[in-house]
Amino acid sequence: MNRSHILAFAVTAAVATFAQAAPSQLPATNPFAKPSTLPFNYPAFDKIKNEDFAPAFEEGMRQQSAEIDVIANNKAAPTFENTIVAMERSGQLLNRVSTVFYNLVGANTNDTLNALDKELAPKLAAHSDKIRLNEKLYKRIQTLYGKHDKLHLDAESAYLLERYHTDFVRAGAKLSAADKIKLKAYNAKIAALQTQFSQNVLKEANASALVVDSREELAGMSDKAIDVAAAEAKKRGLDGKFVIPVVNTTQQAPLSVLTNRATREKLLATSLARGSHGGEFDNRNLVLELVKARAERAALLGYPSHAAYMLEDQTAKTTGAVNQLLAEFAKPAVNNAKKEAADLQKVIDAEGAKFQAAAYDWNYYSDKVRAQRYAFDENQLRPYFEYNNVLLNGVFYAANKEYGISFKERHDLPVYDPDVRVFDVFDTDGKQLAIFLHDPYARANKRGGAWMNAYVGQNALLGTHPVIANHLNIPKPAAGEPTLLTYDEVRTMFHEFGHALHGMFSNVKYPRFSGTRVPRDYVEFPSQVNEMWMAWPEVLANYAKHYQTGAPMPSALLDKVQASAKFNEGYRTTEYLTASILDQSWHQLGPNQIPADVLGFEAKALHDAGVDFPLVPPRYRTTYFSHVFSGGYSAGYYGYLWAEKLDADTVEWFKENGGLLRKNGDRFRQMLLSRGGTMDAMEMYRNFRGRDAKIEPLLERRGLTEQ
Repeated sequence: MNRSHILAFAVTAAVATFAQAAPSQLPATNPFAKPSTLPFNYPAFDKIKNEDFAPAFEEGMRQQSAEIDVIANNKAAPTFENTIVAMERSGQLLNRVSTVFYNLVGANTNDTLNALDKELAPKLAAHSDKIRLNEKLYKRIQTLYGKHDKLHLDAESAYLLERYHTDFVRAGAKLSAADKIKLKAYNAKIAALQTQFSQNVLKEANASALVVDSREELAGMSDKAIDVAAAEAKKRGLDGKFVIPVVNTTQQAPLSVLTNRATREKLLATSLARGSHGGEFDNRNLVLELVKARAERAALLGYPSHAAYMLEDQTAKTTGAVNQLLAEFAKPAVNNAKKEAADLQKVIDAEGAKFQAAAYDWNYYSDKVRAQRYAFDENQLRPYFEYNNVLLNGVFYAANKEYGISFKERHDLPVYDPDVRVFDVFDTDGKQLAIFLHDPYARANKRGGAWMNAYVGQNALLGTHPVIANHLNIPKPAAGEPTLLTYDEVRTMFHEFGHALHGMFSNVKYPRFSGTRVPRDYVEFPSQVNEMWMAWPEVLANYAKHYQTGAPMPSALLDKVQASAKFNEGYRTTEYLTASILDQSWHQLGPNQIPADVLGFEAKALHDAGVDFPLVPPRYRTTYFSHVFSGGYSAGYYGYLWAEKLDADTVEWFKENGGLLRKNGDRFRQMLLSRGGTMDAMEMYRNFRGRDAKIEPLLERRGLTEQ
C-alpha cells in the first residue's frame, strides 16, 4: 500500500469541486493547480518537476484548512451534507499532490524529494491534527452521531458517519487542551522518525551491497548475471570488481545458486547487518525513539500499548487474539523447519562436507533437496516464466476469465520511468473501467518489495475513476535479454494484481471507503486469493511457455511443481512468524518498558516465543523492517496470516463452486471487491461465505495438519 493512503484525514478526499474560502495562491502553471486533463485524471508526469511539489503542498494544506474552517464554523445546524459530505469533498489539491508525491518517493525518488519528504512529515502531521482535534468540528460530528438513528441514512452513509466519529475519537478529539498539545508533538515526532527510517533503509541497501573481487567468488551465478554484477560495480566506480545489491528481505536470491560458501556467508551477513553496524544509516537508536514515542502516544490516548491502540480498529481487535494466532503456528512451524533442516544436513553429509548447515546454506541446499525429492529445481521453471507472457497471458488472462475485463496497452500517456507500462482496462460492457500502470523492475531509487497504489481512487460522490499501479522489484536483465521470473516473482505478480483489482472494482459513493481503504489485517485477503490462479491449470497452460520455443511447460514438470507445493513450508512460515512476533513484541511495550539494546531485545523476543531457530532468521530484522517502522503495518504484520485464513477458506469456496468461472468472479466482485470499506469487513466476509472462515484450509495449505 502507499503511504499517502495511511496519512490521516488530511489526504483521504479525492479530486473534487469545493467552494474555496479564498482564491488559490498557486500559479496556474503548477501541474497540481487543477485536476489533470488526461484521461481519468491520470498524472501529467511529463509536466511535474521537483520544484512543483512544495508550493502545491503548502497551498493544498492552506486550502483544506480554509475549507474545514467553513465547515466547523457553519452557523447552520449540523447535517450529514454540510458536515460529513463536506469533509469528504475537502482537500482536492492536497490529495492530488500528496498522492503523486508519495507514490514517486516510493517508486522513483531523488535527493530533492527525500529532503522534502523529511520536511513535510511533521507539517502534514500537524495539518491532520488541526483537523482531527478541531473542537467545533468534532462537536458537529458528535451531534450527528448522537442522533444517527433518526437521520434516515442509507447503509453506506450511516457507516461513514460511524467511521468519522471513530476516527476523530481515536485521533484524540476527546483529550483535554493540554493533552492535545502533547499529542501533536508526538504525531510530529513519529512522522519525522518514520520518514528518517524509510530513507535510511533505502540508502543502507544501496551502501551495503556485497562487493567481491573475482568471478570465482560468484561461481554458480550465470555468466550474464556476473556480467550484470560487473556493470553494477563499474557504475559505482569499482572497475574490476563485482557488486551484488541487497533487497529488502533478509534472504537474498543469489544464495540459492552461489557455490562458494564464503560468499554466501558474506552476503547473508551483509543483509542481516543492515541498519545495525554503525554509520550514517544505523537505525537502532531511531527504532528506540520511535517505539517509545508510539507507546507514549498510545498511553496518552488511554491504551496500554501502541499495538492495543492499532488493533482495536482492525478485525483482530485485541493483542490477545493476535498473540494466540501467532502462538498456534509457532511450534508446528518451527518443528517443520527443523525437519527440513535435517534434510539439508543429510545432503551436506552425503556430499562429504564437514560442516553443519547455517542460515546462509538454506536456499542453496534446499534446492538440492527439492531436486532430489521431486527431480527438479526452481531454475527449470524460469524459461517458462517470461515476464510479458506472465503479465498478458497469465495475470490478465485469469482476470478476463474470472471477471470478463479486458486490457489494451497504450503508449501515449507520460510515465516517470521508461520501463513503466500503461494499460486501459475495460469492463464487461466495453466501457473503460480503469487505467493500470505496471512498474516491474528494481532501481536504486525505488524502495524494496512489491506494492499497489492508487493515483486516483474511485468514488461516485466526486465522479472519479481508478488509476491504479503495481510496483515490483524484479532484477532488470542486460539489454536484449529476456526477463525470466522465479516462481515467487510470478506469485507476487498475481498477488499485487489482486490488490489492483480491489482498487479497480471499487464501486462506492464516498472517498473514505474507496478500493483498498479497509482494515489493515483484511487488505491482504483479496490479493492472496488472486494468487490461486497462477497455478490453476487453464491459466498456467496459457502463460507457462518456453520463452524461446513457445513450447508449453511439460506436464511432468508441472506435476512436480504441484507435488512440491508444501516443500520448505516450515521455513516460509517460521520466517514470517519471526517477523510478525518482532512487530508485536516491540509494539506491545508500554512507555516504561523500552529496552536499551535493540538486537538484544530482538533475540530475547524470539527466544521467549520459541521461534529462535538460528537456521531461519526473520524475514525482516528490526533495523530494516520498513513495513512496521515506516509503512502502514505497525503492529499489523500479522495481518498477512490473519488474511490468509480468509483466503484459504475462500479458495476452497472457489473450488467447491467450479473454480475459474464468471459466476464465481462476479459474486466475489459484487460482494467483496466492489464494496471497499463500506461495512464491517468480517460482516462482509460472512455475507459472501455464509459463515466465518475455518482454519483447517490454512493449516492444510501450510502443511501443519500432521503436527
